Amino acid sequence: MSEQIEIRTDPAEPPADSAVVRDALGVGVAVGLSGFAFGVTSAGAGLGLLQTCALSLLVFTGASQFALVGALAAGGNPFTAAAGAFFLGVRNAFYGLRLSGLLGLPRAVRPLAAQWVIDETSAVALAQPDRRTARIGFTVTGLTLYVLWNLTTLIGALGASALGDTDAWGLDAAGPAVFLALLAPMLSGTVERAVAGLGVLLVLLCQPVLPAGVPVLVAALAAPVVLTVHGRMARGAEPGERR
Repeated sequence: MSEQIEIRTDPAEPPADSAVVRDALGVGVAVGLSGFAFGVTSAGAGLGLLQTCALSLLVFTGASQFALVGALAAGGNPFTAAAGAFFLGVRNAFYGLRLSGLLGLPRAVRPLAAQWVIDETSAVALAQPDRRTARIGFTVTGLTLYVLWNLTTLIGALGASALGDTDAWGLDAAGPAVFLALLAPMLSGTVERAVAGLGVLLVLLCQPVLPAGVPVLVAALAAPVVLTVHGRMARGAEPGERR
């Protein structure tokens, strides 16, 4: 789900609990309010109120939710749309591997905490210098974001009919805007820019010939291709290596 957040802390001295709570609340409120855009977009794509709310309650990862309803709105096959959303959500599993050791939660709590392993909770927790503050940041961010995201999703879905044609309001662009907001801070190096550029090129080439939702799956091939080429170039540049 959402924007990359950088929270600066002094590594030599753990921040006060109040500072961690303040930062966590700021992230949770800022991102949670965008659930309204998802609710409107989902309703505009033809999903019912219960379907829209179930996505936020059970899936709870904004990028995947926007990808799913965006593909459905474009006339994509439901299975293809779900596959695209699934692959976008896979990154949360890698967050979970890192957070598992950092948070050290009791075994009975881990299945519930797994629902809150998303971009924002991971960013806040990983920014903390110790386990206690990481737990506070993760819990406050997750609770705030989960409650607000689902509440604003419900409001957005209910209000979609009052807005009329959602395309006229430009809310159909909310999904792509979220993706751009997530992507822009990550393009810090040559490799990242190459992956993004190749992904865009693959989508543009595949869009006219493949069903809706499939081009984004093809674009996922950009990462292994660029990393493979980059790795070979790096090995070839090593001094003393025979060519």
